[in-house]
Amino acid sequence: MAIRFREDKDVPQRTYTGSKLASYRGYKKYLKSDFGGRCGYTNCNHLWFGGSSNFHIDHFKPKSKYPHLETEYNNLVYSCSYVNIAKSDDDFEYLDPCDDDYNEHFYRDAKGSIHPIETSSKAVYMHTKLKLYLSRYSIIYMLDLLLQKMNQLKKVIEGLTDEPYKNEVLQLQGELANEFIGYLEYLEIEQ
Repeated sequence: MAIRFREDKDVPQRTYTGSKLASYRGYKKYLKSDFGGRCGYTNCNHLWFGGSSNFHIDHFKPKSKYPHLETEYNNLVYSCSYVNIAKSDDDFEYLDPCDDDYNEHFYRDAKGSIHPIETSSKAVYMHTKLKLYLSRYSIIYMLDLLLQKMNQLKKVIEGLTDEPYKNEVLQLQGELANEFIGYLEYLEIEQ
C-alpha cells in the first residue's frame, strides 16, 4: 500500500524576504518555520531528534563548490543531521524540497518506510546516497502517527459528557499511550 510521502500541510516553502545575513546560521529560525520543523529530505519532525538545536542547515548546492551561494536563503534546507552528513559535498542534481513535489518521486509503505518511485532517477539516487531506506525514518513516521492519534483522541475525550463512555475512551487512551511508550523504549534499545 503506497502512502503519500508528505501531506500538503507539510510542504516546505522558503518565505524569508528580509535582508541577506552575513552567516547562513542566522537563517535557522526562518528555515525551521518554513520547513515546519521537519527535515526537507525525510519529512521527519525535529522533535524526534531533540529539537532544532540538533538539526542542520544543508546547503542544497554545496558551499565548498558554490561559495557564492553560502548565505543565499534559497540554497538552504532545514535538514536532520543524518541526511546532511550523508549528502556532504555531493554535487548531484538533487530534488529541491521546496521546488519539487516529493510525492511525485517518493512514497511510503504501510510501515512508513521511504521508497523512491523507480522511474525517478533522482529519487533512486537520493534514496541510496542519503540512506532514506534506514529504519529510523519509518520509526519516526510511526511515532508521528501515534502522536497525531493521541492528540485526536484527547480532543474527542474533552468533548465527551457521558461519563461511562468517557471512562471507556480514557482507558483506550491509556492503551494507546502504552503503545507510544513501547515505541520510545524501542528507540532506546536501538541506540
